Amino acid sequence: QLQLVESGGGLVQPGGSLRLSCAASGLTLDYYAIGWFRQAPGKEREGVSCMSSSGGNTKYADSVKGRFTISRDNAKNMVYLQMNNLKPEDTAVYYCAVAVYYYCSGSVSLNGMDYWGKGTLVTVSS
Repeated sequence: QLQLVESGGGLVQPGGSLRLSCAASGLTLDYYAIGWFRQAPGKEREGVSCMSSSGGNTKYADSVKGRFTISRDNAKNMVYLQMNNLKPEDTAVYYCAVAVYYYCSGSVSLNGMDYWGKGTLVTVSS
């Protein structure tokens, strides 16, 4: 059974850093595009970052460019999101997702993602 489990969320002060992890099981991550998405209170879920299955193509939402970095460790079936210089507007539940057939574009679309984790809460506040 395919499962994605996020971890690493928590409370952090503005300007701080967090690294989110997503443990994938029941699949061979090599064959999947990966993505991170978030949903702030009262807002729709939005794309944060995506990476192609080969790792050769990565995209970021404009709001996080230069601050967030997506990465993957296929040997460990792990996906990561390094978040630096966090801002209060980054507060949200963060979700990882994977898909076999997904085009990682600048829009970091939710459409096309096949499997989702249950999310981890990130709160940026002083």
